[in-house]
This record gives sequence, C-alpha cells and structure tokens, in this order.
Amino acid sequence: MKIDLQVNSGVNLVSVCSVPRSLWLGCANLVESMCALSCLQSMPSVRCLQISNGTSSVIVSRKRPSEGNYQKEKDLCIKYFDQWSESDQVEFVEHLISRMCHYQHGHINSYLKPMLQRDFITALPEQGLDHIAENILSYLDARSLCAAELVCKEWQRVISEGMLWKKLIERMVRTDPLWKGLSERRGWDQYLFKNRPTDGPPNSFYRSLYPKIIQDIETIESNWRCGRHNLQRIQCRSENSKGVYCLQYDDEKIISGLRDNSIKIWDKTSLECLKVLTGHTGSVLCLQYDERVIVTGSSDSTVRVWDVNTGEVLNTLIHHNEAVLHLRFSNGLMVTCSKDRSIAVWDMASATDITLRRVLVGHRAAVNVVDFDDKYIVSASGDRTIKVWSTSTCEFVRTLNGHKRGIACLQYRDRLVVSGSSDNTIRLWDIECGACLRVLEGHEELVRCIRFDNKRIVSGAYDGKIKVWDLQAALDPRAPASTLCLRTLVEHSGRVFRLQFDEFQIISSSHDDTILIWDFLNVPPSAQNETRSPSRTYTYISR
Repeated sequence: MKIDLQVNSGVNLVSVCSVPRSLWLGCANLVESMCALSCLQSMPSVRCLQISNGTSSVIVSRKRPSEGNYQKEKDLCIKYFDQWSESDQVEFVEHLISRMCHYQHGHINSYLKPMLQRDFITALPEQGLDHIAENILSYLDARSLCAAELVCKEWQRVISEGMLWKKLIERMVRTDPLWKGLSERRGWDQYLFKNRPTDGPPNSFYRSLYPKIIQDIETIESNWRCGRHNLQRIQCRSENSKGVYCLQYDDEKIISGLRDNSIKIWDKTSLECLKVLTGHTGSVLCLQYDERVIVTGSSDSTVRVWDVNTGEVLNTLIHHNEAVLHLRFSNGLMVTCSKDRSIAVWDMASATDITLRRVLVGHRAAVNVVDFDDKYIVSASGDRTIKVWSTSTCEFVRTLNGHKRGIACLQYRDRLVVSGSSDNTIRLWDIECGACLRVLEGHEELVRCIRFDNKRIVSGAYDGKIKVWDLQAALDPRAPASTLCLRTLVEHSGRVFRLQFDEFQIISSSHDDTILIWDFLNVPPSAQNETRSPSRTYTYISR
C-alpha cells in the first residue's frame, strides 16, 4: 500500500496524522517523522484516509480474524485465566498491558476508573461496620455534612443514626471557648456529652440547633463590632475614698480591690455586695484568686493571702519596701513587683507555705506589672523598658525598648507581649526576637490596663475610654492603622484602672468608683439598632 503524504507549509503533520503517538513522539525533527511514516508502507495494517484539506491521515489497525475463531480463542483464554491464581492473573494482565499502545492504555484506564470507585459509606454498614462509616463522616465540617446528607438515603441514615450533628457541636464546644461559654449561657449544654443516645433529643434537634448557634455567634460578633451592649453598673461609693484599682471575675462573683483598703466580693447576678475583707492598711492595688485563695498586694507594701470562701487571712508576706503594684501566681509559683524597683519570685507550696526564691533587680524605676509562663517572666517599668527573665533560672534574657515613656501595663502569652504606656500608645512585641510588631495609637492619655485573647485587644486608659482592637489585623503589617480600632466605649467618668474580658463581656473598674459590666450577649432587641444600651445600676453604700 502506498502512502501519499502532502506537506504544506501551513499544515502540521502531527495534528493531521493519526499514527499512534508512540511512533512519532520520539522523532527529533520533521525528517525523522517523515521517515517513520514512510516505514509504515511495509505494514499490512495501515490504511489511509483523505482529509478535507487534501492531506492524508494514516490509521494503524489490525485485522480481526474471522468472528468464529476470535470468539473461540477468547473463550479459551478466559477459561485458562479463570483457572489461575490471583497473582498469576495480575502478572498476565501486566504482560498484556505492556504490549499495548498508548491509545489502548487510555481506553483501559477509562474502563477501570468507575470500577475502582467505591461507596464505602454504603458498603461499610453492609459489613456490620456502621461505626467506621460514622467515624469517617464525623470529621466533616457543617457545610460538608449538609452535602453528605444529600448524597443518598444511606448516607443520610448513617449521619442521623450516628448523631453526627450532635458530635459536631460537641467537638466545637470542646475546642472553642466561645462555643463552650455559649452552651452554658444558653442552656443547650444539658443536651451534650450524654453516654446513651436515649438520654437526649434526636439528630433532627441538633440539626436545627446548629444554625441557631451560628446565628447567635454572628450576633455576638456584630455586637462587639458595633458596640451594642447591655450595661450594668455597680456603684462602690465609699465614705473616705474613691476608686476601684483592681478586679477579677467568674460566672458567680466579682472580686474587687479598692482605694479604701478593702476587698469587696460581689454577686455577679444580683450585683449585691456579699462580703468585705479588711486587713490591709493601704489601698489594694492588685489581686488574683483561684478556687482556694485570694492573693492581694497593697500600698502598705504587704502581700496577703485570704481564704476565698471564708475571707480569713491565711498568710501575710512582708518583703517589699514600698507599694506592691502587681502580682501573678500559677502552678506553685508567684511573682510580685513593687515601687521599690524589684521583682520577687516566690515558691508557693500552699497558702501558708510561701518562700522567697529569688529577687530580680535591673529596672531603674518602679516595676508596674509582671506576667509569666513556664518559659519567661516579663516585667514592665516606669523606666520605659520591658525586661524578660528565664522562669526556671531567674536569669535575665533581654530588654524590649521602644516606648517613649513609662510602661503601665502588659500581658504576655505564647510569643506575644502587648504593653500600654504613658506615651498613650500600645505596642505588640515578639518576645523571642524582641521586635516591635505594631504600634496602636488612639488613646489620649496613659494606657493603664490591657488584655487580649485570640481575636481582640481591649485597653483602658486615663482618658476614661475603653477601646476594642482587632488583634489579627494588628499582627498583619499590611493592615492600615485606621482599621485596627473596632470600637471605643465611653461610660466611665474617671480614669479606667483595670479591666478583664471574655467572649461575651468586658468588666472594668475606674477612679469614678464604679464597676461596669458591658454585656455583648444579652442585648435587648430594642437596642440592636443603638450603639448604647439601657443600663441597670446597683449602688453599694459601705457601712
């Protein structure tokens, strides 16, 4: 058979030639390609097709023997094939495939693809392995779980009987403090973590609960951004002094340290004063409590340890020469700092067994605040510096420089340190390298208190304002400075001394002798379109 090839300058031989790619793919140039095509003349299975533009297309085919012989030969091959072991069958098929051309490989691949697909979610229960199918689908997020429900009735059955919406909500509650707090405040935590399915509602209950939770969370986030809140006010009017210097709270109570030398414990629901602890001879400047003790520091230079339940004084530590300005304790270690420029590190075996381990000296002015974890102790001073010390050895590590005036507050967690200063700015630092990551400007006077979590920084200042900042944006060097402050809250009529916050509220104290509770969860519907919400006030008059 003669092959007639027409070569034109505008025709691509490869594009019009139907010779298997394995023949021409290795050709280096047009001449070699022409030679390869010419060699086909001697092949009995080559035929030519005329293309519309006048060129020839070459197709390689193999003549099938008579139909009867082919069928007999095929049946015989299948008979032998069925008699072989699986390994022999695989080896034989591999030999067959190796003798095929590229086109045949593609055809076989298309044939095998659907055969290799398995609906394992449907197949597993048929083998009595429902729990495995449920476990696999339990890793899906909400959007994927919705899609999985629509695959088929069997998938929907596995999701429903496996209570996967309940498990998704439980996973979020275990891993996200916002979900955990919301479950407790909204009451749906009572339906979670039940050992027996019969103890709780059906899957449909959790299926409808999930979007309600998401809506609740979106509303809370919107309230934070827009400053919508329900305000509660505790008036701590004392006869001889004015000012609430420090506080800490939980779900049941607020414990505050006052300028009048007392510690007052408030019921967080009724806002009534439950107990007054007296003993300090100076203003209570700092405090921290846990489930057993309250530890307080005062301008009388002492640290006192109180029984949190009875209010009894358990211990008094006399070490510092001037006012104790701040303290922190955790896991058997306590750190205190003072106007005397020193930092004291204490071993805290129990409330009555507290011994001085080391005194850290290096600051050139009053040490206003300390914080620590297992790796570092961090201190800030009126000398404009932040110093980092090793927790285990108490050795000095490095100094963070940048503030233009004294530093009044800081918080340290992981690698991040956030500090506030009398230069009216807030700075974010990487503790490992000492670099300043961002400077936040907006307060008009000294930044007195600061706290942060994974989302926000909340600061209070002597200008009477509380500002909420976007932490993630602040850590992004590309974010414009004008976008960092989310909201400014103005209710205090005096300097803001201390604040603490969680996902649902801010609690702050001030020189105006009030404690304010800014509730972003329980905002009345009437206040959803307002920035400031109606407030409830409770006044306490000391006896």
